[in-house]
Amino acid sequence: MSGTRWTDEENDAVVADYFSMLSEELSNKKYIKAEHNRVLQGKIGRTKGSIEFKHRNISAVLMGLGEAWNEKYKPAFNFQTSLVDAVARYLQEQVESSIGKQAAIFNSSGETGAIQIGKPPTFQNYPPHVNFENLEKMQAIALKFDVAGRDERNRVLGKEGEKRVIRHERAILTDAGRSDLAEKVRWVSQEDGDGAGYDIASFTAEGYARWIEVKTTNGWERTPFHISRNELDVAEANRRRWRLFRLWNFSRQPKAFELQPPLEAHVNLTPTSFRASFRKGKRKFV
Repeated sequence: MSGTRWTDEENDAVVADYFSMLSEELSNKKYIKAEHNRVLQGKIGRTKGSIEFKHRNISAVLMGLGEAWNEKYKPAFNFQTSLVDAVARYLQEQVESSIGKQAAIFNSSGETGAIQIGKPPTFQNYPPHVNFENLEKMQAIALKFDVAGRDERNRVLGKEGEKRVIRHERAILTDAGRSDLAEKVRWVSQEDGDGAGYDIASFTAEGYARWIEVKTTNGWERTPFHISRNELDVAEANRRRWRLFRLWNFSRQPKAFELQPPLEAHVNLTPTSFRASFRKGKRKFV
């Protein structure tokens, strides 16, 4: 079957096998890649090399979809659209992905220290693993399957991310000798609701207010995210206080960077919805 296009059934089989290994990896369980490959060879009749490369293709697709990917398979970006569809089908069948549930389990286990804070992607020369051409492919996948929308709907992931950032803020303040301020860090979105325009009220070591909006993903640092009009307005009106805390790689070892307003200096803001209000005037009945 060498050189022939992969069928949906073959793609579905290799995708299911990939996620089986990924689940084992995220659970810190051992598995044998070669054994998985041998089983697939017998099941779909593909060669060891073609299956190995397809697994690498899936890693690339998952980067575009903003999901955790198996680090034992280096992303290979020349994949077919049918494979993207197969991965999307699997994630849909898993109800917003079992990987998101893995993330919640992983990060509820008690990590209390500070999170590694890096440079925003806009301050880096090149994103890791991806050249400019491949970056465009990742962005195209994200737009097609509305990665930002999926993460926005994943309330479990968002809530766990906010909890982790609260622990981070308290650890930073405690390490700076400001336990008094650490005790005052508030989870605003839970205590007061979502209307404040930020999720967490914290402080700098000097005692200045930090208003933190948390955006969490299992994917890589360039995964798209949603931000509301209210959040943008609050950010613009409070540039010194407001920060966007981007938490990524959440299902493994959370990493982060911060963005300071104006956000337009770092991201492209694309309108995705409109507020509709009725026009003034006389009603006409037909």
